[in-house]
Amino acid sequence: MRVLPCLMLSTLVLLTACSSKEPEYTTEADLYNAAEQQLERSQWESAIRNLNSLEENFPFGTYAEQAQLELIYAQYSSGEPDAAIATANRFIRLHPQHRNVDYAYYMLGMSSFTKDKGMFERVMPVDTSKRDPGAARESLANFTQLLNRFPDSSYAADAKKRMLHLRNHLARYEIHVANYYFKRGAYLAAVARGRYVLENFPQTPAIPDALAVMVQGYYLMKMDSQAEEMLEILKLNYADYPALDNNGRFDQEYMYNNGRSRWLAYLTLGLFSKDDITGFDTRALYDPQFKRPDTSVARAN
Repeated sequence: MRVLPCLMLSTLVLLTACSSKEPEYTTEADLYNAAEQQLERSQWESAIRNLNSLEENFPFGTYAEQAQLELIYAQYSSGEPDAAIATANRFIRLHPQHRNVDYAYYMLGMSSFTKDKGMFERVMPVDTSKRDPGAARESLANFTQLLNRFPDSSYAADAKKRMLHLRNHLARYEIHVANYYFKRGAYLAAVARGRYVLENFPQTPAIPDALAVMVQGYYLMKMDSQAEEMLEILKLNYADYPALDNNGRFDQEYMYNNGRSRWLAYLTLGLFSKDDITGFDTRALYDPQFKRPDTSVARAN
């Protein structure tokens, strides 16, 4: 009597295994069509497997070049930016005159900016402007290359918007570094970071903080004439900057405790409140795009 249940269990396991096994595709068209359907369903691993199989078995076939572009998209979407970068670079090297090579350049920019982000950072809001800016610089360079080579590309408009975000990102990183230098007492280095933002990232939301960094740094170095010069520029362009009082005087205590009053620390001799050099960060006031960037991409046309 025990034989029958065992046979039924074996049959069920066999049927389950067979039903979960993906069908095998033998022709180029079958592989490509299967991958297309899997991309539409966001079945990235299956799509990548079939696109790789298509390239291995039909390297000079009808769908070979388009399949490589689709593979870049699938790898990026599956959270494999390094693989997407490698595939995009290979496509550019092999097909420099392809009608859709601009898409490969576009995906280089997208992939390079996300390659250092973990799964947690892709889901939760994280201030990436405090991270090493290497990936952002690489992404900016890739988008710049796209616009230089293909100014009329259908991806140019989106690339420009992302470049704007990247420039803001890089400028903000310099302000974070300046704030750190204030904590270390390296005032000259902080001023240098502020000047770097003014010279290299004009018209970014970090400019008012860069000016404030320079004003603060010069005051701390007892270079009052230089501080007053930068203060005049700050007042002229950002009269509502929170470190300025109603008379346009610069509050040198503003960089402590996120601009909050230090009176409690004074009254209690520091027992109930510890001064913290938080520096300057007015993104909430001057940066209308102060939020996570959109990392969604389109498939190749």
